[in-house]
Amino acid sequence: MSEQQHTSDKEMPLLAHLVELRNRLLKAVATIFLIFLGLIYFANDLYLFVSQPLMASLPDGSEMVSTSVIAPFFTPFKLTLVLSFFLAVPVVLHQAWAFIAPALYQNERKLAIPLLASSVVLFYVGMIFCYYVVFPLMFKFFPSVIPEGIRYIPDMSDSLDIMIKLFFAFGIAFEVPIAVMLLIWSGATKVETLKEKRPYIVVGAFVIGMLLTPPDVISQTLLALPMWLLFELGIIFALWIKPQKTQDKSAESS
Repeated sequence: MSEQQHTSDKEMPLLAHLVELRNRLLKAVATIFLIFLGLIYFANDLYLFVSQPLMASLPDGSEMVSTSVIAPFFTPFKLTLVLSFFLAVPVVLHQAWAFIAPALYQNERKLAIPLLASSVVLFYVGMIFCYYVVFPLMFKFFPSVIPEGIRYIPDMSDSLDIMIKLFFAFGIAFEVPIAVMLLIWSGATKVETLKEKRPYIVVGAFVIGMLLTPPDVISQTLLALPMWLLFELGIIFALWIKPQKTQDKSAESS
């Protein structure tokens, strides 16, 4: 009996953490669902707004089409679901923070809070940059390289897939300063080391731009250049960050 009680005492903390993780996930999913319910009525309007840069760049006599029976319904539905997740990012990150915060030291919490807030802002800035800068340039470029005799008629479902992919790509790419600061803070690397590897970082940014964007020079460059500039910005901010190992040593000496 005592052996069973000892086993139960060891398992309880793990079970408590699993229950809390489940509750945090449910709150995040519930938030996404509630936002989705509030937006679903405006699904068609949201699609028209997101696709406006593409439709504005269509040649005279061209229009978007649907090559699938269910695409006129499913495509705005899909956009609304993805947009609900985008809008719920602050809540999702807050739930993640609330779950891991008890395991952090006080100095770690002081650094994590501004980093979380900055990551949310940078994610949205990346999406805004993608919509207002990348989309107009990219969608004007595509019709200009159409071979003669080919009619340019974009499909609404395929177009949305490209736009969602680019939203994700630019939102994540704009998190580069946060990643740089975390690497410095954790002691995984040093500012001097990153400066020495700058040429590789630039090449890597263009490779990532090639992999995450459509096969055109404009969108690849417009993703790679901000990543490089944000990497440089991350290095500048990292100069004011004391690595965690240094903090631990100073705490032990005191």
